Amino acid sequence: MNWRSKDIWIEFLRGSRKTSNFFWSFILFLGSLGFLVVGTSSYLEKNLISVFPSQEILFFPQGIVMSFYGIAGLFMSSYLWCTIFWNVGSGYDQFDRKKGIVCIFRWGFPGLNRRIFLRFLMKDIQSIRIEDKEGFYSRRVLYMEIRGQGSIPLTRTDDNFLTPREIEQKAVELAYFLCVPIECILK
Repeated sequence: MNWRSKDIWIEFLRGSRKTSNFFWSFILFLGSLGFLVVGTSSYLEKNLISVFPSQEILFFPQGIVMSFYGIAGLFMSSYLWCTIFWNVGSGYDQFDRKKGIVCIFRWGFPGLNRRIFLRFLMKDIQSIRIEDKEGFYSRRVLYMEIRGQGSIPLTRTDDNFLTPREIEQKAVELAYFLCVPIECILK
């Protein structure tokens, strides 16, 4: 979602509250709960749930391994649910031509650095860079090169929803708005 005027461009970023994260955290929770129930059933030597027969599974070593997988899966599922709840990675990018200031804000994990806020002058922006990596795990990321601070990603590195044409269009519009050149790096 974007908001633009003649002098201000604000782009809002979604963060961790994506449909795929909800789906995978739910699937991981159910799967790990199943493993834990089977491991516990093998320890108690009776079926806690009739769908998971545990008479054929010995507690040592299969039951222990299944319990371990269940506990590990619950930890990973709770981590995913926490990132969804805290909406890690969400925020906004604000480009203000009138004041000559760029503000980048992101939410992180709770703690001292929960709020990530970067602010710098537009005259320090060297270029907008597109990094396009082809292959088995292809990715397209849009970066902003800042003098003295390096590269700052403007799109998520794990989102491949933008087609090459869409990311090029976004880079061209932003470079035109900021009056900076575009670099393209193919890997």
